[in-house]
Amino acid sequence: MAGDIRIARDGAVALVTMAHEGRLNAMTRAMWRTLRSAFEGFSADDALRCVVLRGEGGAFCAGGDISEYPTFRFDPLQLRAFHEDEVGTALRAMLDCDVPVVAQIEGVCMGAGLEIASCCDIRLAGRSAKFGAPIAKLGFPMAPREAAVVHRAVGDALARDMLLAAGVHGAQRMLDAGFLLRIVPDDAVADEAIAYAHRIAALAPDAARANKRVLGALAGSAISRVADLLPTAYDYADAREHREGITAFLAKRPPVF
Repeated sequence: MAGDIRIARDGAVALVTMAHEGRLNAMTRAMWRTLRSAFEGFSADDALRCVVLRGEGGAFCAGGDISEYPTFRFDPLQLRAFHEDEVGTALRAMLDCDVPVVAQIEGVCMGAGLEIASCCDIRLAGRSAKFGAPIAKLGFPMAPREAAVVHRAVGDALARDMLLAAGVHGAQRMLDAGFLLRIVPDDAVADEAIAYAHRIAALAPDAARANKRVLGALAGSAISRVADLLPTAYDYADAREHREGITAFLAKRPPVF
């Protein structure tokens, strides 16, 4: 089944669901484009007061859909277009959205999922949730703008561990780091997220949007500071370790770096 971003409404709250059956909601290129379009439209919806972002089937998002990677990642221009024009614009749309966004995090929150969660205002997670960005195992770095978003949200120590050592952390560590607002039992995450969203929705909507614009400006400053890295950021596209990491993953064998 192809991945999809599903949007529903619960009164003044939008429910955005990442859905990719059998892939732990891994993000396809089409899903990135749909996510961007959804968030670009939210700011113009005067009746909308909060967004809940979640995954289907007990997982948030396992990362990117690696089965797509051989079709574009080994060409520098296509790789740049993917990260800058698809992933980057989707994350930018989330950061620019002036409607509060609550992340309902269950199960795995890895790679692309961590980036998406990092763009949310409030993050609630189940006790068994796991967080990381183990792309070092795939032989490539996180794109500069994406790394800036994650670094700002998780903090320097955890960002370095995740990106340099492929570290994966539990919910308690992420709560201690300030990434999560609250940990709840796994079977209560959905109810908690919806209740929190309706709590926001009951408050002054114009004030919430004004606060979001200030917070968005602060978040944007971190991304803008990495702009000087972009000219050479995707030169690794045809590198041996990049090809080896992705090929090994798809072949279900350990990579040889």
